[in-house]
Amino acid sequence: MNTSSPDLAVSDNADQNRFELRLNGDLVGILGYYDFERVPAPNPPVVDFMHTVIVEDFGHRGLAAVLVGGSLDLARRRGWRVRPVCTYVQRFLSSHENYRDVVVPLEPPRTEPHRKETRRKQPQRKVPARKA
Repeated sequence: MNTSSPDLAVSDNADQNRFELRLNGDLVGILGYYDFERVPAPNPPVVDFMHTVIVEDFGHRGLAAVLVGGSLDLARRRGWRVRPVCTYVQRFLSSHENYRDVVVPLEPPRTEPHRKETRRKQPQRKVPARKA
């Protein structure tokens, strides 16, 4: 009987702008984030959590929750604030209020003000009357 638990580890792969979940050393999931190194970052930095992916063979085992929770823990330790763009991260946060201090709300999508289109009136073409 094997009583050992699987070795799960969440780490940051900053070169790839993603957190990685490894199971017994094998990469089984990633959570991509937006890299703010090239743009002026606010203090504390706000990092967008963009997309969570778990290898299909490892789906439906709760590994996405392990990845997101571990990523949020790392973000908290670094002093990051997280904007949850990924819908899975949003769902995770809705049931894990202990991460509320790390999260910043999503901004509503920016749209241009609605401009009323004005159409030029086309000149009426006169159709010649038919002779009977």
